[in-house]
Order: sequence, then structure tokens, then C-alpha cells
Amino acid sequence: MINKNTDYKMPVILIGNSFKYEIESICKLFFHTARFNFTNDISEAVGENYITAKQEIIENNIVLTAEVRLNGGELESTKKTLAFDSEKKIAEHELCRLIYHILCKKTCITPPWGLMTGIRPVKKITELLEQGLTRAEIEEKLSKRYELSAKKLSLAYTTAINQLPIVKKIDHYAASLYVSIPFCPTRCSYCSFVSHSMDSAIKLMPQYIEALCRELEIIGKIVNETDTKIDTIYFGGGTPTSISAEDIRTVMEAVADNFDISRIREYSFEAGRPDTITEEKLHIIKEMGADRISVNPQTLNDDVLKVIGRKHSGADALRAFELARKIGFENINTDLIAGLPTESCKSFQNTLNKMIDLSPESITVHTLTVKRSAAIFRDGNENMENPAAEMVDYSIEKLMAAGYMPYYLYRQKNTVDNLENVGYAQKGYESQYNIFIMDETQTILGAGCAASTKLVYPDGLINRIHNYKYPYEYISRFDQLMEKKLEVAECLKKIKSIRQK
Repeated sequence: MINKNTDYKMPVILIGNSFKYEIESICKLFFHTARFNFTNDISEAVGENYITAKQEIIENNIVLTAEVRLNGGELESTKKTLAFDSEKKIAEHELCRLIYHILCKKTCITPPWGLMTGIRPVKKITELLEQGLTRAEIEEKLSKRYELSAKKLSLAYTTAINQLPIVKKIDHYAASLYVSIPFCPTRCSYCSFVSHSMDSAIKLMPQYIEALCRELEIIGKIVNETDTKIDTIYFGGGTPTSISAEDIRTVMEAVADNFDISRIREYSFEAGRPDTITEEKLHIIKEMGADRISVNPQTLNDDVLKVIGRKHSGADALRAFELARKIGFENINTDLIAGLPTESCKSFQNTLNKMIDLSPESITVHTLTVKRSAAIFRDGNENMENPAAEMVDYSIEKLMAAGYMPYYLYRQKNTVDNLENVGYAQKGYESQYNIFIMDETQTILGAGCAASTKLVYPDGLINRIHNYKYPYEYISRFDQLMEKKLEVAECLKKIKSIRQK
């Protein structure tokens, strides 16, 4: 492993190219928590650790050279020659491949997703399916280009097949609404999301709820003026049930007052942490129209829950689930995390088996992601040494055998063992919002602190508008933020004009 000092930056020298993003993505497959210093200065190729990535023109050919030294060991070098008229993307991919193979050899790590570094591997398969390619042709094409394992290729293909019927029914002229409640009772040690503890945010809560309701009113006016149909609604966070029952009602009433929820296909509310779920809150959520909720234990192991900073027990999670059933929710998702600190494979298996016994309509299996903003980042490499891969393999086999099929899948940087996050559902209970987010073919209107609006234009162009990350900033700069809604209005007008043709 390279230097564990979190201030250390491994030199990566780019000669004759500017392929920083992709080369960094490849390096991250092997060094999850490392930082890199990208430079064009060849004199930086000194010390115990460095990588050089060179592209040069020699006798009307493009010659690619990768060199890697790790921990003061032998310098490994490899080359590839391409035709002079090769496209830039080919040269970039092949130079990354050279680095990838050296790092596989030097670290004894073979990433299960191979050279595939994108967030949405399923989308690549969906595009090939829509071109009419057979499974064998798709597998051959992707295996050759990305060198991903047969197991991951099969998982991605199965996911694509399961979500394709829903993708084909996406209403590209409609929009979905995301409502952000970025608060949690406490911050979990693994968390890298923008969420704020209730202790620090409680003084701002009245102002935040007021501002959020104002933003919902503004977005609602734009939606109504452009006759835009709202397809799905998703309350996320943070933990939306961190706020009071009264505040939940206030925000959900703002949604109902400003949007036509009579035609929506799915209304999700991420109830989240069991210690925030009460009977009163669940009654309000159901009364106000949400038909899908999440109860997220992450694990049922009390010792692990303490390690990650959770204040509830496994028993609390089971009680919250049963309470949701009692109140009448017929579409419940549960989130689990593979690879949590100190959790054994057997412990994970016990949690998964108990959740299957409860028969929620969907189960999402995330893999621990170690990011710099998370508390456990300081333990960096130790967090890589856990049985996450074994847990994930077990979940794939066990869930499919129990009738839960993968319907959406995404990947993140710095995920343990380069693994993935997968949503599994019983047939007919796939979350359409989750698929829309991954497919990126429907506009998502974001409201609230740290929410992101994703504008999908008729020509396929995507533009993102990000709300301020922190509650005090969202509140104090609210009017300035609302000026950005002009672009939302223009996008929805364009979509309407094409719809009317």
C-alpha cells in the first residue's frame, strides 16, 4: 500500500496528454483513499511511489507508455502503439489499460468491474440492447473493452433486462420531484452525504421549513404554468423523519398544495433510521399520499450499530418495520450496507436473512464507501480489509433465490473492493424514481438544502443546478438561489413546446 498519511499525494506525471480524470479513476480502483498530485513535470518521477503516463508521436504512430513504482519496488513499464489517426478516446482508454494491468500485477488486486469506472454500468448494456445486440454479443463487446468479471457482467445484464420495461415507459415530457430533508439525529461514521445533526440544526429548523415550502411554491408555479406532469415524488435526506411530525405535515401539505399528486405513479418517503420513526409520523406520511417508504436498519447487529454511531438497536428496526405494516404501508424498502466496520460475513448474512423473512417489497444492498468527509476515512486501508465481497456475493444469490430481482445498480468511487450498490425488488415493486435517476432521461426537480435539479432537455442535453449545501446558506441566500429557477422554467417550456407539436 502507498503512504497512509492522509496528507500525502502520490505523484502522477502526465506527459503529452491531459487524461487526468480517467487515469485518476483507474488509480482509485486500487488505492481507494489515496490522493494524487497530477503534474507534467517529469522530475517528479522520484521517490518510492509514482506513476507516469506518456503519449508521444513516433514515426507516424501514437506510442503510449505507462510506468509505475510502488513502495520503492522495481519500476514496471509497458508500451502500446496505435495508428496515428486513432481517436483521442482510444488513446486515453488504452493508456488507462496499460496502467490498470501494471497495478493489477503490483497490488495483486483484480477489480471485479475491470476498467469500467462509470457510475452507471447498466446504462451501457441498455444502450446495446436497444441497438438489438444479443446477450452474447453484449458480453463479448463489454468484456473485451472493460475486462469486467463474468459475475458482474451477469449482474448488470440481469438488472438491465429487469428495468428495461420500465425505462421504455418513462414519460420524457414529465418531471419528478425530489424534496430534501438533510438532517439526521447523529452523523454515522461512514456517512459522506451532506447531512446535519439535529443538535446543530434545531435553531434553524423553523426558517428551513419555511424556506423549503417557499421553494416548493415557486417550483409548483413553474410546473403549473408549463403544464408539466409530476411523475414521481421522493422525500430524501438525511433522514426526513428526523424532523417533527408537525413539520412533516407542513412540508407534505406544501407539496399537495402546489403539485397535482393525483396523477403521480410513485410517492416515496425515506423514513430511514428506526429511532426517528413514530406512529404519528407514519400516519401523517400515509395520510398525505406517500405509498412507498424506506426503513433502513443497515445492520441488525447491535455491536456494529454502536461502532458506526447509530443510537438504535436491531430490535428497534424490526419494530419500526412492523409498525409501518400495521399502519398499512404495502410497499416498504429496507437498506442494508455490506462491509460495515467490524461486521463479519455471518453477521451480515443473519441481517439479510431476517429482512427476507419480513418480506419487504424491496431490499437495497449498498457497499461501504469510504470518502474523505466520512469519519472512518482516517482508518483508510483498514476499512478495505473486510469481507464485503463475500457479503455482496451472498446477497446476490440469496435475494434472487427469494424472488428479489436486481432492478437498479450504481457504483461510487472509493467503494470497498470496487463493488456496487444494488436495488432488489419483488416483481412490480421496482422504484421508478430510482430507475429515472440512473437512466437520466427525465427531469428531476430538486427542492431543499443540498438538492440537485437535473434538467433533461429535448435534445438529450443534461444540465444540473445545485442548491446550497448548508441550511444557513440555503436560508440566507434563498432569493439568489431562486434566480436559478429561471432556467428550470425555460427548460420546461421547451419540453412543453415539443410535446405540443
